[in-house]
Amino acid sequence: MFDLQSILWLTLIILTVYYWRGALLVKERAFAAAQKRCEEMQVQLLDETIYLRRIWFKRNAQGVLSLWRAFYFEFTVTGGDRYFGRVVMLGKHITQVELDPHRLH
Repeated sequence: MFDLQSILWLTLIILTVYYWRGALLVKERAFAAAQKRCEEMQVQLLDETIYLRRIWFKRNAQGVLSLWRAFYFEFTVTGGDRYFGRVVMLGKHITQVELDPHRLH
């Protein structure tokens, strides 16, 4: 019925879908954190988007190997200047949300 090659392709497709679904959930969580920090700092999140800029493997506090991701976004204070911000995640947990130095109102 199934040969080895079919099983390997099916496994690869399942793993890809599993990773993709998890990556979307992590990106949504990072976006929510960026929105919240921008609201707290009274700045405007530009383009309503974030993007993955770095990905690596790191160990969490329990020593488990997890994906470390750095999402970047742009924000503005007055509408004229654009600055960068970052959301760093280890696995599904947010470890850091930071904004570049910027002018105040």
